[in-house]
Amino acid sequence: MKGKMMKRGDLILIGIVVIAALAFIVPRYWGGNESEKNHIENRFVHIEVNGEAYQTLPLTEEEQVVMIKTEDGFNQIKIHNGGVEMIDADCPDELCLGFGFVTRPGQQIVCLPHRVSVFIGVESGEELEVDDVVG
Repeated sequence: MKGKMMKRGDLILIGIVVIAALAFIVPRYWGGNESEKNHIENRFVHIEVNGEAYQTLPLTEEEQVVMIKTEDGFNQIKIHNGGVEMIDADCPDELCLGFGFVTRPGQQIVCLPHRVSVFIGVESGEELEVDDVVG
């Protein structure tokens, strides 16, 4: 039995599917989300210790390292590339280091043993964006 050859219509269909897929994938890697980049200037990193405000810093592209020392221990955070991450801590479980790099308002990093909370917010008086509503 002879092998089946692709017809011209099959090749055109495959080409259209590949082009459509690339149209959705490529902009994420080259352009990123422009609306996210444009709103970075309105975002802040809020640091709380024992539920009280400790420090508020602007969210920037430039690297800033902040050391948080309390009677329970220390945590070190790094603000860069429009986000924040916990890079060091002397807590026994170091779970706070596993939160990774957070970039969106409402995302949070918590160190329970040291009672430190780091989250991204917006300027006071502005509402956070709602991703989804579950009813």
